[in-house]
Amino acid sequence: MNAIEVRQLTKRFGAFTAVDHIDFDVKQGEIFGFLGANGAGKSTTIRMLCGLLTSTEGTARVGGFDINTDPHSVKQSIGYMSQKFSLYEDLTVEENIEFFGRVYGITDTALKERKEWVLGIANLHGRETSITGTLSGGWKQRLALGCAVMHRPRIVFLDEPTSGVDPVMRRKFWELINELSADGVTVLVTTHFLEEAEYCNDIILINAGKIIASGSPKELKQEHITHPILEVHCSDVVRAMELIETQPWAVETSVFGTSIHVNVADEQAGRSAVSALLAQNGIPLHGVERIAPSLEDVFIYLLEHGGGNK
Repeated sequence: MNAIEVRQLTKRFGAFTAVDHIDFDVKQGEIFGFLGANGAGKSTTIRMLCGLLTSTEGTARVGGFDINTDPHSVKQSIGYMSQKFSLYEDLTVEENIEFFGRVYGITDTALKERKEWVLGIANLHGRETSITGTLSGGWKQRLALGCAVMHRPRIVFLDEPTSGVDPVMRRKFWELINELSADGVTVLVTTHFLEEAEYCNDIILINAGKIIASGSPKELKQEHITHPILEVHCSDVVRAMELIETQPWAVETSVFGTSIHVNVADEQAGRSAVSALLAQNGIPLHGVERIAPSLEDVFIYLLEHGGGNK
């Protein structure tokens, strides 16, 4: 049985459609990425799946329970962590753990054991009496995840859990997610950090409330990026981009930081063409190399080609 089954799920707020007839399944024990830009419909979807919002049309089953007809059972069977960490910042670390433990109905004997577990995964032993609001974003994040799963749910929803956290702590947080998955917990995570999706077993890309692609990271790259990608390092990136994107040999172009990604039909011909074009226009070229496509390349490609709604 799938942990989550979504069928024609739709949510409208007045005339605005936030989520538009989406369908997908999440297997038990997998890490499932629900990805898209801010405002794409990710958080609205996750709130429906957690039983916090009723759908306008369609429905979903989470842990075998219908989100519209039995939201109470849905809430009892899941863990949920929002992008704001869901912690009481004026309480100590220990008080937050004890509060959430009581909310989940954990008994005194079990609560002591689970408190030690949360302190362990959050690496907060010795900081039990620290006021939560004084912790860095990364430590709050780990503490919030521990509090969200201390009742051992089999399905966990993480809504933009790494927003505002530095890259090192994001990586450590994903190590915790992998540990949960290894224990058989199903994890559905929303994020706009597309590089994080490489950690997921399966992925959905959503834009303007519609699913525009789905599959594993490898499948998405193979299906949508069929040409070699050249990463061009040069001076005056903006002007170089304007020149390259007008060329017939440039299938796709996009700026990535201080470099340009160019999809070309033929790698060697593309290298020569880039070098010649920039030289003709007096733009110093610092290097050209072929790179593996990223999920960001996939997402940009899909947006520029109008999606391909599924």
